[in-house]
Amino acid sequence: MAYDSTATKERILAAAATEFAAHGVAGARVDRIAAQAQANKRAIYDYFGDKNRLFAAVLERLMADLAQAVPPGDEDLSTYAERLFDYHRAHPEALRLLMWEALELGDQPVPGEEDRTRHYQDKLRVTQPADGAGDPRVRLFLTLGLVGWSLAMPQLRRMILGPDHTLDGLRTDIAHAVRALSAGDGLPERP
Repeated sequence: MAYDSTATKERILAAAATEFAAHGVAGARVDRIAAQAQANKRAIYDYFGDKNRLFAAVLERLMADLAQAVPPGDEDLSTYAERLFDYHRAHPEALRLLMWEALELGDQPVPGEEDRTRHYQDKLRVTQPADGAGDPRVRLFLTLGLVGWSLAMPQLRRMILGPDHTLDGLRTDIAHAVRALSAGDGLPERP
């Protein structure tokens, strides 16, 4: 049987996403990625370079998948928040990888930053309120924070909202909060 480099790369990316989501870059092990991907370590280094470049490739793939699954649309920001919440709920590894990116890279440039910035700029253009009130960048940033933080901190959710507060209920709560943000309540104008 002929060697399929495309299939091998895909298996490596999938295994690396799982490994990085669980352990971050520092804790991830290339030998575990290779074993899970049914590939040898040499293939990982040949295709992706070092572990940091592999992490960058995983993040670029993650963001491309996320942008395709939850594209900027003409819907209001609360509907976008619900779609994003649903995506992260169904793909918890995506949010974990973004959190590891923040922990590992801090305020440094991130993989695919220009493309990712363009995606957010597109989202800003389609969610601009008709009345132009408030700063749409702040609204989008706070919306992403509401969605991400709500799913990333299950222990705080449980302690503050109680163990019976469902994710479906939280999804609705986030949509209501984003609608309030979109109404411009309490958001200052920015130059």
